[in-house]
This record gives sequence, C-alpha cells and structure tokens, in this order.
Amino acid sequence: MAKKKFSKNWIHQHINDPYVKLAQQKGYRARAAFKLLEILDTEKLMQPGDIIVDLGSTPGSWSQVAKEKLSDGQGKLNGRVIALDLLPMEAIAGVEFIQGDFRQEAVLEQLVETLDGEVVDLVISDMAPNLSGIGAADAARVQHVCELALEFAVSHLKPDGALIVKTFHGSGFSQIVELYKKHFKRVVERKPKASRDKSSETFLVARQLKA
Repeated sequence: MAKKKFSKNWIHQHINDPYVKLAQQKGYRARAAFKLLEILDTEKLMQPGDIIVDLGSTPGSWSQVAKEKLSDGQGKLNGRVIALDLLPMEAIAGVEFIQGDFRQEAVLEQLVETLDGEVVDLVISDMAPNLSGIGAADAARVQHVCELALEFAVSHLKPDGALIVKTFHGSGFSQIVELYKKHFKRVVERKPKASRDKSSETFLVARQLKA
C-alpha cells in the first residue's frame, strides 16, 4: 500500500509542478531544462560559437537548451551540440546524437571521432546511474559517472572551458568535489530552483583547467 500511496503522491506532485507546466508551454522535453538554464544564467556560460558535449542527453531537454543558446535567431546553429546517451533520443535538428554507453571505450572513441580534433567549450552531464537504494553501492556508481565525465572533460576541454555535472549529496560527495578541485581552478555547487527540495541531487560547475 505504501508504494501505491507514494506513486499517487508523486503523480500529484508532478501534475502540479510549475516547472512541468512551464516545460510543456515552452516545448522542452523535461523540466530539467530549467535546471540547466538557471546554472547557465548564474555562471554566464554557453555562447554562440561554442562546442558543447551533452552526456546522458535523453530525453533531450539539455540539448534543446544548448541548441537555443547557440542559435542565431534564424534557427541556424552557430557552434556544435554533440549529445550522447545509452537510450535513444528523438532527433533535434542540428544536434549530433550518438547512442551508446559512455562507460564503453568504443563509444568514447566514437565521440572523439565525431569531435574531429575540435576542443570543447562546455561539457554538460545530467547522467545518473540506476540507484539501488544501497548507500555504499550507489555512492560508488555516482562517483564513477562523475569520474568518467571529468576524465572526458580534462582530455577535451579548452583551458578556459567548463564542466557541469549532476551528482548527489551523501556518501562520497566530498571526495568527488576534492577530485574536481585537483583538475579545475574553480569548483562551485549549484542547487537550481527547479531541483526538488527533497532531492539530494546537486550540480557541480567546474571551470578553468589547471595546467
């Protein structure tokens, strides 16, 4: 019974969520678009001409935001958006999509080939592992995803580039922050208004690679 009640509560909360309604009005595929928009606004990131890599892109709301930010007003893309996810993603005009598991070497190689030697201005990652509810195991999974995003960013970002990654408060969080600080000059934590209060999710914004 408790599970059923929880499901009803979640549905009620979802239906009455102002960001869900706003996403529908604006044509975004998920309310997560507003999390990214707020971070970009606060951090003054993502400009026309940028090369953006969107990790864990499906259903595509972050890629939609990236496309908007790089558009010249006439619908033409000034820059590149390369999206990657394990799950299929409905096409977004102008966005290059790779379907595959980011943890696999062959998929990573495909992403590098798609970049074709170009360096990246911004890596955005809304990737989240499947959580089991077992604290230690979940912490390890979250940390692994954050480490993969970091490894890719360190290898492919411009020196003044940035990385936005989703993570979760709890066991292992401080270690992730410390790891990021080893590689970037500035690492800040952001909890956008569109991120639900009850959620432990938070976003790290890492800027300017250390030499």
